[in-house]
Amino acid sequence: MAWRSRRAFLHPAMRWGIPSPHGFGWYIGALPLALFLSGPLLVLAFSLLQSSPWRAATSELVRQAFALTLKTSVGTTLVAIGAGTPLAYLLARRRFPGKALLEGLVELPVVIPPVAAGVLLLLTFGRRGALGPLLEGVGITLPFTPAGVIAAQLFISAPFYIRGARLGFMMVPRELEEAAAVDGASSLQILRHVTLPLAFPGLFSGLILCWARAVGEFGATYLFAGNMPGRTQTMPLAILSAMESDLGAALLLTGILTASAFATLLSAWWVMGRRGEPPLAL
Repeated sequence: MAWRSRRAFLHPAMRWGIPSPHGFGWYIGALPLALFLSGPLLVLAFSLLQSSPWRAATSELVRQAFALTLKTSVGTTLVAIGAGTPLAYLLARRRFPGKALLEGLVELPVVIPPVAAGVLLLLTFGRRGALGPLLEGVGITLPFTPAGVIAAQLFISAPFYIRGARLGFMMVPRELEEAAAVDGASSLQILRHVTLPLAFPGLFSGLILCWARAVGEFGATYLFAGNMPGRTQTMPLAILSAMESDLGAALLLTGILTASAFATLLSAWWVMGRRGEPPLAL
């Protein structure tokens, strides 16, 4: 009855699910930006269908850039998981002096312009940087090497994994871990059978966002590792080179990067949506 009484006050069009006349203003106001954001994606899809850039898949530039991007992004993600998980757990579960400062420093690469991040990496790990001579003394050279690509990707993308993993650990009820401890489970067993499974949605969401950001990294990689085909030229850098000589290759690489970003978005929506939380709430 209450629902029917409220329904009686609705505009006649809204009773049947049709927007009222004044409601159309919101649709009209939302249309320009919606078209601006979705239009380039539709144009890209149309261009891929029209120009048949798939022939460029056999070019050396595309194959080398794709292989290098896949290897370095996977390597970056593995490093982020191995080194970022303990840090995320520490930030989620422990209190210590300087925690707020550490959190700010960890989050800072997310908002630093990538080109500025490249300058920071050169100042720190370059041959004349603060730690460059020390690293070269033990046989490690980062600038303009594949390892430098991973370093640049890691600096930019690792905060995304740490943030997701931290939120995942924060969502685990302490009561469940304490109950497992009372039942005689060891710390390792609690971590393996209670903490990690419950924190998995956050861990996985952070992982795919970290990987996607590593795949699309451009500015820091360009400054710190260079743009050498077959050595440090990832797909974003290859697009820059292909725009001057092979438009088909540039379109194909752009399509691959866009498709991977879309798949990442869907994965994050699916994982976080299953927990009833806002997707990509990182």
